[in-house]
Amino acid sequence: MSLFELSRTAKAAGFLTHSISGKLQGMELPRLPRFKRASTVAPIQLTARDQEIIELIHRYRFLRSSHVVALIGTSAQHLQRRLQLLYHHGYLTRPRAQLDYYHKGGSRPIIYGLGNKGATLFRNTGSVAYHNLDWNEKNSSTGRIFLEHALLVSDIMVQLELACRKHGQIRLLAEGQIPLPESTRLQRQPFRWKVKAGGGLSLSVIPDRVFALEFLTKAGKKEQAFFFLEADRGTMPVIRKNFSQTSFYRKLRAYEATWSQSLHRRRFGFNRFRVLTVTTSAARVKSLVDACSQLKRGHGLFLFADRTILEKPGDILSSLWLTGKKGETATLLN
Repeated sequence: MSLFELSRTAKAAGFLTHSISGKLQGMELPRLPRFKRASTVAPIQLTARDQEIIELIHRYRFLRSSHVVALIGTSAQHLQRRLQLLYHHGYLTRPRAQLDYYHKGGSRPIIYGLGNKGATLFRNTGSVAYHNLDWNEKNSSTGRIFLEHALLVSDIMVQLELACRKHGQIRLLAEGQIPLPESTRLQRQPFRWKVKAGGGLSLSVIPDRVFALEFLTKAGKKEQAFFFLEADRGTMPVIRKNFSQTSFYRKLRAYEATWSQSLHRRRFGFNRFRVLTVTTSAARVKSLVDACSQLKRGHGLFLFADRTILEKPGDILSSLWLTGKKGETATLLN
């Protein structure tokens, strides 16, 4: 029996106390490398909890260990130990780009992505493009800019999921849970589309995430509110003179055109939708709202907030967001 298994068994039998940390009956537990898989590691037998961890990281793409602890809601020490073993056994990866954070000093939660062994768990579901894809390398070698953007998306979605659980009467639907017309559902990328925005220009739309909030109205009727998420790290110009160049205003125009042409009804079966944008600062929010006010119509489609909305003790569902109409606010359920 390995030291890890012996420790776990002894704890379950009541022979060890919580004061033992990193030692077992006077023997030091081996310290595993942080960003290189160990050649020898304690054996592991996947549990239902392990599979829940892997499924969460598959769904979110990248999660901090603190995200996993918040979502699963059990001992942080135990979960971090399991995450460590799942990494060293190849079920998870640790993106190398996060090394930059540790070189700056201080302590940060480790970031995890899906590994090859983790991907095999979804091989028969069609939810992971498994064939000819090295998930270990794909997620380990992710660049810092992409990783930081993906983590902002995860920050937002984790807060939404926790808020829905806390509320108890609202269900968060991820992309794969949203009912779609068959013609759209069978497409390789159902939430990627093109729309004509005038002047012969066709714009591509790829939201950072698509989700729905399902709840009961006062009359007891089930309703779903649909959202396209944009996680804005402030790196994209807000407006450019040349509309053919990438800008956030161009994204706003694409969503406005989608709504004006009722493309959301035909493609997704949505009666309505909103575009949720979380950005870096209050000043950036103001710039985005100013740009949104230049649209001819559809200002109420858009909700804006800076990332402090993720740090407030209040519920993200009841927090006020700025709309595209200057001075107006709304909650996600308005």
